[in-house]
Amino acid sequence: MKKGLIIMASLITMLMGLLGHGKAHAKEYELADVYRDLRQQVLIAPPEKIGFTPTADNKLWGLLMETGYPEAVVTLVAIADGTVSLYFSNGGGIIGIGEHENARKASNDLLAAAPKFIVQASLTKDFPLPSEGHARFYFLTSDGTYTVEAKEDDLGYNRSPLSSLFYKAQELITQARIVEQNREKGVRPQ
Repeated sequence: MKKGLIIMASLITMLMGLLGHGKAHAKEYELADVYRDLRQQVLIAPPEKIGFTPTADNKLWGLLMETGYPEAVVTLVAIADGTVSLYFSNGGGIIGIGEHENARKASNDLLAAAPKFIVQASLTKDFPLPSEGHARFYFLTSDGTYTVEAKEDDLGYNRSPLSSLFYKAQELITQARIVEQNREKGVRPQ
């Protein structure tokens, strides 16, 4: 199944590139107030708020992956306390994803993999949205917030050192979509 998800993500990325969705340019996204507020809360929250105690081996308490599309930015949030959310800059989103076992496992896998990628990122106090056709990662640590941005095509085609992290995030997004589809059908997923 994991190989199938990777192939599916690659095909989607390729199709988006062919349709012109992978081209970066400066863009001002219109942000819904709820999106702006939720995003800001996560980015400036102290790790103590979730009861996170850093260790010498792990200072990461959360990760955001934001992807710029023509219409909006999609923000994936994974927090060490089990919180998983998917926000859309033009409004809406999916919350409570971490309550579901498969999504929680995908989130834990993403957070376990993330620390080794912090070396690719820079410490920041500014939180820009990604450019269209790019994905931006925010690593929330007890030492501060680190960020790095890469072209979505490079991530999807394994041309970036961050590609494997991108694929772990895509697995979590897939689980979020399954949760949402099951909610719409009135089915509680495993």
